[in-house]
Amino acid sequence: MAHHEKLNYVEFPAKDIPATKRFFKQAFGWEFEDFGPDYTAFSDQGLDGGFYKSDLSSSSKNGAALLVLLSQNLEETQAKVEAASAKISQPIFSFPGGRRFHFIEPSDNEFAVWQLENSHDAAK
Repeated sequence: MAHHEKLNYVEFPAKDIPATKRFFKQAFGWEFEDFGPDYTAFSDQGLDGGFYKSDLSSSSKNGAALLVLLSQNLEETQAKVEAASAKISQPIFSFPGGRRFHFIEPSDNEFAVWQLENSHDAAK
């Protein structure tokens, strides 16, 4: 449901849209809708968005926003991410309130996955 003046959509550059789609489908079960060869959209993932054809990439070390996915089992999610051919850029580490890891998907965009300190709270 769209809410007035709330975050609603996010777009990422993608050097290789087909590889990025395969990665997110394999690792997280995402589905995509293509809008021509240079744009693909995803929905129902907490925040809708898309990937557009570009030679650029999104990385927090370059000042880009970091989007973080939530997991109820961080080790299991990391294994799925690795099996789908992402590069782990920061292995699992703890911080106040939880743990997380960072990964680079096939188009060189950085994402992170975190788990709440009390993993049973993640379902809420």
